[in-house]
Amino acid sequence: MATSLDRRTFLTGTASFAQIAAGQEERLVGIGMVGVGNRGTSLLRTLLALPGVDVPAICDINEVNLARAQGLVEKTGRPRPEGYSSGVEDFRRLVRREDLNAIIIGTPWELHTPVAIAAMKAGKYAGVEVPAALTIEECWDLVNTSEKTGIPCMMLENVCYFRNVLMALNLVRQGLLGELLHCEVGYQHFVRGSQFTKDGDLTWRGRYALAHNRNQYPTHPIGPAAWWMNINRGDRFTYLNSMSGNSRGPHLHAARTFGAEHASAKRVFAQADVNTTLIKTENGLTVTLYYNTQSPRPYDLILRVQGTGGIYSGTLDKVYIDGRSPAGRSGEPAWEETAAYYERYEHPLWKRLSGVAASSGHGGADYITLHEFVKAIRNKTQTPIDVYDSATWSAIVPLSGLSVASRGAPIDFPDFTKGKWRTAKPVAVE
Repeated sequence: MATSLDRRTFLTGTASFAQIAAGQEERLVGIGMVGVGNRGTSLLRTLLALPGVDVPAICDINEVNLARAQGLVEKTGRPRPEGYSSGVEDFRRLVRREDLNAIIIGTPWELHTPVAIAAMKAGKYAGVEVPAALTIEECWDLVNTSEKTGIPCMMLENVCYFRNVLMALNLVRQGLLGELLHCEVGYQHFVRGSQFTKDGDLTWRGRYALAHNRNQYPTHPIGPAAWWMNINRGDRFTYLNSMSGNSRGPHLHAARTFGAEHASAKRVFAQADVNTTLIKTENGLTVTLYYNTQSPRPYDLILRVQGTGGIYSGTLDKVYIDGRSPAGRSGEPAWEETAAYYERYEHPLWKRLSGVAASSGHGGADYITLHEFVKAIRNKTQTPIDVYDSATWSAIVPLSGLSVASRGAPIDFPDFTKGKWRTAKPVAVE
């Protein structure tokens, strides 16, 4: 006899996989995982907390990672996924499976675009880790494939779903900050040790730092700014200027950790410790975008949005609303605590999902990101972060490199929407 499953139980995620599989098979979403290292495994754990999701296939060339991931799925009461580990190209067999609706990609960067394209060509939604592409050609490949197949590609940019980012989006859309003028954002995260193995060899991240000087990781901070500014939905990025300073961090870390005579301590890394990029939009808005993973400092995405009527600072998690926030002792504008704003302007999506999402990564944002991805698959609708967003935000990687190499010269953004940005509606975050 089929198990009864009411709508509230299904949406809140309190149903078990067995309940759903027994009585609501039409609601299952089949998702294949490609890449289950550290980040891929974290995504898998979060995915398994979502109701109505099956994971029948996993691909990873590392047999230890693959076995670990298969075991995680089994522990939830789901069947053991079939493993694919016969070489780097084995994902092409996985994407052809008829029991999959989508592919989640947690591989190293250079495989993001190839796997996403293979997924879309096989009729599967592509959920790809950041950045979605590394070259302008790859960005266009993603766009053209999505348009040709009609299959969405969503870069899984979780910072767009941070609590404060969604609250700030609410402030913007309800007009509290007035007309937007500028955003200051940045990926400032002291993680230079991730470029080396425990023996001092280069990891894949280290190889990119050795070869390239640019903003290697722009999407975490630029995603929120793009949503606040309605980029690709009424406005678009037109050009950027990018400048890098000196490279010091990788050498210092290698010398201190592995010794001054170690090979890695003698390498000349291309990547500067700090990269600064300026972006201009068609409607005259500006963005300051930083990239710094080498300097000792606390984690800070900045997430500052300035309008004609006020400002929100993610670093401080404070606001100033002209004519509303109290003045300081001297009568000058003073920062206001945000507690009352969270109470009144908490985003409905966060209100609805924060309870069940709380135990997932990045303060619950990982759960909400995957929830929105799966919802789009189940409803056969466009993903909230679409292929144009995925391409535009990722394009900063190669464009910033071109500008740095040209002494900060302005470099134009391609219009990946081919003019559709003029009439596209603001992203629906519901």
